[in-house]
Amino acid sequence: MLFRAATMVALGVMAASEVEAAPRARSSYLNPGAWVIGPIVRGQSRSRGMPLHPSLGPAGGWHIDFPQAPGSVNYVTLRHGSLAGKSRIVMRYRIEAAPGVRILPATAPALPSVITLYFQRGGDNWSGRGWFEGFRWYATFASRSPIAPGTHQIVAPLNGNWTAVRTSSARTNPAAFRDAIANADQVGFVLGGGDGYGHGVFATGPARIVVTDFRVE
Repeated sequence: MLFRAATMVALGVMAASEVEAAPRARSSYLNPGAWVIGPIVRGQSRSRGMPLHPSLGPAGGWHIDFPQAPGSVNYVTLRHGSLAGKSRIVMRYRIEAAPGVRILPATAPALPSVITLYFQRGGDNWSGRGWFEGFRWYATFASRSPIAPGTHQIVAPLNGNWTAVRTSSARTNPAAFRDAIANADQVGFVLGGGDGYGHGVFATGPARIVVTDFRVE
């Protein structure tokens, strides 16, 4: 579905039609209520000005309307559990934007925005220090940048060189990566650019991300 007008009214009409068209039965991957827009750290959302969950999208999917500054969308996550025995994470999505609208990093608007698949070990304290440096892992080798209108797919094999919060990678710290796979809790994707893959993005006008498929295989 393409934007027909560069107004938030148009977005509202789209959302209403998508609710009516969506089927009742959907997997947990495509249930918007199972996803959290955050992250929620010590009771506070890092996604400034955003609702807790995505909105029901077109048949088989859900969407998030990007805010304008100073709002941002940072992490979008689903409670999953261990990734032991899994081989890859796949996401298909569509970016819709009114003509001329750009999606920019919240912390460095002059630089390209980035979308990256992600998973997180359970029990993270969000410090990124010491042992906890190996609790959050990003498929930086499969990132898409910039975030631009169109239909896209990201495939991130779990045997790829995922990177952690600071300096570790799956190759330089394989023990921490294996432990995180075995004890994973959250999966999803992050948005950012500039000084961090998950430090958030905003849009300069009406724009949204529509997730049409998400799978852990």
